[in-house]
Amino acid sequence: MSELIKAFFLGVIQGFAEFLPISSSGHLVIFSKIFSYENAGLMMNTFVHFGTLMAIFIVFRKDIKEMLLSLPQVFSFISTGAKVEKEEDKPIALAFFVVLGSIPAAVIGLLFKHHFEKMHDVLAPTCLALIFTACFLWSSKFAKENTNLYFMTGLQAFIIGMAQAFAIIPGISRSGATIVLALWLGLTKDLSARYSFLLSIPVVLGASLLEMYGAFKNSGAIFSGDQWLELLVGTVAAAVSGYIAIKWMLKLLKNDKFSYFAVYCAVMGVGILVLNWLKPEWFI
Repeated sequence: MSELIKAFFLGVIQGFAEFLPISSSGHLVIFSKIFSYENAGLMMNTFVHFGTLMAIFIVFRKDIKEMLLSLPQVFSFISTGAKVEKEEDKPIALAFFVVLGSIPAAVIGLLFKHHFEKMHDVLAPTCLALIFTACFLWSSKFAKENTNLYFMTGLQAFIIGMAQAFAIIPGISRSGATIVLALWLGLTKDLSARYSFLLSIPVVLGASLLEMYGAFKNSGAIFSGDQWLELLVGTVAAAVSGYIAIKWMLKLLKNDKFSYFAVYCAVMGVGILVLNWLKPEWFI
């Protein structure tokens, strides 16, 4: 298989796994090993993450535009108690809540970065995390919308941000953890999904910039024309597949089929544990 085709598949895998509740970090690591992809490895990981960001910007461009335009009013909103009392408050609140909800992941990610990186080399904990994700996703079938809740509160935003921080563990789905917890907090399906995807922007962007800095520092960004083409193909593939995945997720969530991914995560977690026991040489 050519390096260009490998780059395309890695981009597609990242795009779907980033937004579907199946843990993108685990899938990208697994398939990178399967494809034996070596060219610009860390840089490819960075570029496909930028591709998924492009998908978010396209799907939620209206929300993002309104949030950016409302930034000058954020401090006034905070000073008055950060309460959403009218429709005009919602984009201001979203802008503030995205920043507020990003704090836990930023702090925990920076403090325990090396510990989480080591977890990527150990298979069993990742499989157990996938099984936990499956249980969490299945629980969404029993979450009830709070009809008395007008929007969301700062406390709810921060709690959902804690779920995002917890999802740094390989095998824990970021989108699954944040959306399901939002549903359990009584948020509507639409708001749960919107906030989850918007909440990923600062974390993914920050992590991507750090990865890019590391890649440039280690390699000097000396890549051939073919390697830059691979990066472009991977990025576009991630953006397109990410767009499709977001649209699909919103539809599945609306139709109460979000818990279907629980079956996939359970089968994947248990299946790999069994295969590792039967054929440990496959996972060396």
